[in-house]
Amino acid sequence: MTVRTRFAPSPTGSLHIGGARTAIFNCLFARHAGGSFVLRIEDTDQTRSTQESIDEILDAMEWLGLNWDEGPFRQSERLDIYREHAEKLLESGKAYRCFVTPEELQDRRKEAQERGGVFRYDRKWAEENAGPDKPYAIRLLTPDEGTIEVDDALRGKVSFEATEIEDFVILKMDGFPTYNFAVVIDDATMEITNVIRGDDHLINTPRQALIYGALSLEMPQMAHVSMILGPDGKRLSKRHGATSVTDYRAEGYLPEAVVNYLVRLGWSFGDQEIFSLDELVEKFTLDNVGKSAAVFNPEKLEWLNSHYLRSKPPEKIAGLLIPLLNEKGIHSEVDEKLVKIVRELTQRAKTLNDIADSLDYFYTDQITYEDKADNKFFKPEILPVLEDITQGLTSLEDFTIENMKEVFERVMAERELKLGKIAQPVRVALTGGTVSPGIFEVMDILGKDEVLDRLNKAVSHISAK
Repeated sequence: MTVRTRFAPSPTGSLHIGGARTAIFNCLFARHAGGSFVLRIEDTDQTRSTQESIDEILDAMEWLGLNWDEGPFRQSERLDIYREHAEKLLESGKAYRCFVTPEELQDRRKEAQERGGVFRYDRKWAEENAGPDKPYAIRLLTPDEGTIEVDDALRGKVSFEATEIEDFVILKMDGFPTYNFAVVIDDATMEITNVIRGDDHLINTPRQALIYGALSLEMPQMAHVSMILGPDGKRLSKRHGATSVTDYRAEGYLPEAVVNYLVRLGWSFGDQEIFSLDELVEKFTLDNVGKSAAVFNPEKLEWLNSHYLRSKPPEKIAGLLIPLLNEKGIHSEVDEKLVKIVRELTQRAKTLNDIADSLDYFYTDQITYEDKADNKFFKPEILPVLEDITQGLTSLEDFTIENMKEVFERVMAERELKLGKIAQPVRVALTGGTVSPGIFEVMDILGKDEVLDRLNKAVSHISAK
């Protein structure tokens, strides 16, 4: 039997981190088994589903590298298939027409609440308002006793009391299927063998099991993974910060880091933390998926992202930076200068945005000195030191890091100063602040002409004080 998994998001918003993890698990499970990964868009909620959300979900999945083999299929284009299966259930007596309107049911629900009771649908209401031209929904006839058992790959045998499930709608009056009915028909007709989804769907499982049984269809192997919690132990939500794949992409995270991190939220392989995609495909099985809820740790994700920033070729990172630089009004290309900048800044950066936000001084025509740095390092006594440095650098024919160091060492010896006393004023002169890569690496990136121009401006600035 060929393994077939699916990811079936509802296009009512962005691809949430929890949904992304579910998609990754399904994709890896299929790839590990040499099977197929199917993408289905569950867009039967016509009031909330949008094309914008569909486009965003597809874009996020492509960015993560979750390439599907079939689809995307849209439930809204499969209404005839749902109607056909609902009619089969009517013909077999396992479902029936219900003419009670949603408004009438709402009134009955309200009456029950006012009495302090619990609302339960009574199938004797089904014939109320019946007539040849009256619209109707189709309800599944559910058992009045017994238990519904489902074998879960992670949880073992899960039992539900049949008496807790009233006859439920499978096809609404507007011709659209309900969620549980559409899911069953889709999974069956798409020959899905394994369903990996969040444990918030566990409540839907008994209803779906009843539909499979009524249609004499084999139920896929279910696996309900535990939810993702925020650092405070509560369900991950917007109050914890970014929650969608799009958010993390915008914040400068790399897809490799996001995938690696999300897989490790609930799955493990010994003590290994960092995995290539090929390794994940090779090693991923449900045997190593934990049963307890996973806690989202932003610092761990940052750590992983910084690892991938450093390990990825600087030319690749430079290419990813170009759109961010364009947004900042810095028009660059993947040239030697930008690659050198990336090589230096990735040593401390946690995200692409960290790099983009800390390289302005390499591209500006006018350095602005931070007030605190200006007052601390641009004092009169540093003026002759900067003049000596400027003069020494001017005389260099070959502007290499080794030769720059010799100039500094000569001035240090003549002035009896340590490097820190010289490097920081020079750093402020070249960058405007006190934080940057190594001073010689900064000078190498800027080039001789720009370094001398900025040093001369700093000398003039100090002299004018």
